[in-house]
Amino acid sequence: MVRRRVLLGGLLLLVLGAGGIVAYDRFVLQVGSQGVESVSQVKPAPKPSKLESKMLVMGDVYWGRYINDWSMKSDLKYAYPFSRLSEFERENYDAWINDMECPITDNPKVSSAVEDSTLTFDCDPAYLPEAKKWFTAMTLANNHTDNQGDAGLAETRQHLAANDIQYFGTPDPEDYDNLCDVIALPARVTMDDGAERQVKLPMVWCGYHGVFSTPSSESIQIMSRYGKRFNIVAMPHSGAEYKAEPDTIKTDLYRSLIDEGADVVIGDHPHWIQTSEAYKGKLIMYSLGNFIFDQQFNREVTRSAVLSMTVSVDAKDAPDLDKWIALGETCAKYQDDCLRQATDQELAKLPLRYHFTVLGSDDSGKLVHLASPELLTDIKSRLRWQQTISGLSGNNSGE
Repeated sequence: MVRRRVLLGGLLLLVLGAGGIVAYDRFVLQVGSQGVESVSQVKPAPKPSKLESKMLVMGDVYWGRYINDWSMKSDLKYAYPFSRLSEFERENYDAWINDMECPITDNPKVSSAVEDSTLTFDCDPAYLPEAKKWFTAMTLANNHTDNQGDAGLAETRQHLAANDIQYFGTPDPEDYDNLCDVIALPARVTMDDGAERQVKLPMVWCGYHGVFSTPSSESIQIMSRYGKRFNIVAMPHSGAEYKAEPDTIKTDLYRSLIDEGADVVIGDHPHWIQTSEAYKGKLIMYSLGNFIFDQQFNREVTRSAVLSMTVSVDAKDAPDLDKWIALGETCAKYQDDCLRQATDQELAKLPLRYHFTVLGSDDSGKLVHLASPELLTDIKSRLRWQQTISGLSGNNSGE
């Protein structure tokens, strides 16, 4: 039987041919040559109800020098540095983000002793197929990613892109075009019918290298390009090494990042865990410490804080949520035009809620693994974690 669509509007009924489908409001009438045969209800398409992304942010990652030696002696080879990461339950997180403190090139490698004496790093891209199983995005804003020159930095970006690892930041804090980038973070959306969908959440991540000089005010104000539309996480890399607390130069810098629009600041460089604080109700982590690194000489360099950060938003608070989800699908390429698209669409900044918890890592024994409860207690004590979370306010909370 031939059926065609028939539109019913008000009192007008138009039937095409011998039969058709009459659609009115939320009902469909199946109409044949003998009249109405059945009535069925058309269900509205499900809509997003809540978006959430749970991510793990860790400190310095490096697989050169002695880690490479240990790996090549192991039966696991390039999988060796990552062989106990399952203890952090990757399956419970949408994204992992770290500080990649090494260029990644195909250049001929020097011996570990030479690399140690010169502190000129160079990591093998052969580790990337294993690394990509764990890491979603990396900051390149530190004092080592330019150790192989501009060509090495460009090659690092190429290798990461080829392995579907996003990146942001630059070793030059005055390279304004490369400080910040829109990162498409994996996320989950709960629909109003109870179903869950995998989507991407666009957020801006900025990397600031401040080891040799403090980034200029012009550099920090780059965040204002994004702040009207996007949520921003800053990952600076600065301060004196092997210190338990930041100096005033570092605290002034990190607080200025909040002043200029960052929602969260997560720092590194000292190779030790440093304190944290709530500043204007927002979280600053001054140094997470070493996550995957070959330093083994004391407990300070083999332990690190690992930040679990969950961001969420309800659709009732975000009328543009559908558009943000659509935009997320186009924001996984370095230096894409997501800022222009968000501006053209006049998207309102998502009112994300941030919730933080702290895990601990232990790199002793040459392999990073989950910290013991006793070590985690020490880590939280160094962070002054309870004091910090008690000062969080607004859309920020912790435990």
